[in-house]
Amino acid sequence: MNFIETSIPNLLIIEPKVWKDDRGYFFENFNKKIFQDAGITADFVQDNQSFSHRGTLRGLHGQANPFAQGKLVRVIQGSVIDIAVDIRKDSPTYGQHVSVELSAENFKMLWIPPGFLHGFATLEDNTVFSYKVTNLYNKASEIGVIWNDPELGINWGLKDEEIILSEKDKVLPLFREFTSPF
Repeated sequence: MNFIETSIPNLLIIEPKVWKDDRGYFFENFNKKIFQDAGITADFVQDNQSFSHRGTLRGLHGQANPFAQGKLVRVIQGSVIDIAVDIRKDSPTYGQHVSVELSAENFKMLWIPPGFLHGFATLEDNTVFSYKVTNLYNKASEIGVIWNDPELGINWGLKDEEIILSEKDKVLPLFREFTSPF
């Protein structure tokens, strides 16, 4: 596996070694020892999966302590623009984001440690998105920021009229109204 540092410390793009032949392919999407050797000592406690149509945007979400989650995300089918926003108040990259295309074809994964908001927009119909998390879901600990906040300036790879949102995601606060718990 290749662990690639992004412009934000501790946020890593992971490129697994993929073996392909005429039967298909094989790869390890998680190996505890390899991840630990790369500095990711996360203890994953839950796996989640979502299915989305093109244009679905989920985010920007997170959870406050003591239920903050680290996430290892990847796409099983289809493709997404994946976004992580640094909300660690003492970080020199506070309020900055990283955007990466994750797809079934490129096999890339993203490690998002606690202290980030996360979201993704699906670029294809029938997209299956998978993520391992380091803490259990806790509704009372949910935090978030509106997807189209002008201060964040995120390019989701879709036209605004294509975007499909949940009712919850339509009413999240602006970044300047958000108080980070980290």
